Amino acid sequence: MSEDRLEADLSLVTYNDQGLVPVIVQQWDTLEVLMMAWADEEALRRSLTTGRATYWSRSRQEYWRKGDTSGHVQHVRGARLDCDGDTVLLFVDQIGVACHTGTRTCFDGRDLDPVVAVSDDVAVPDDAETATQ
Repeated sequence: MSEDRLEADLSLVTYNDQGLVPVIVQQWDTLEVLMMAWADEEALRRSLTTGRATYWSRSRQEYWRKGDTSGHVQHVRGARLDCDGDTVLLFVDQIGVACHTGTRTCFDGRDLDPVVAVSDDVAVPDDAETATQ
């Protein structure tokens, strides 16, 4: 990627008042959602130019490149910006687990209980007994 193209791409990103943008991380081939992290412009630049996912740690106030301490590396395979420019979708090849708890994804085991919409104007609870009454 040329430096001009990189700067043009980065100029499209809308950062929050802390200078950060949320990054949704997805396995590139299965589209499994792995995690969410934050990036500032420099972290995003590093991810786009090095091929390794890099984020900004809000708690430690430092950059972290996924896998440097754990060995669970994320190789960047692609990136997209959402329609508002305020969220990045990062496609990676995840080596090992993505979550700091040791699970493949940060989105497992904590299911919420939403009402499931069956059409644009009708919603039913996600409970077969209630739905059949």
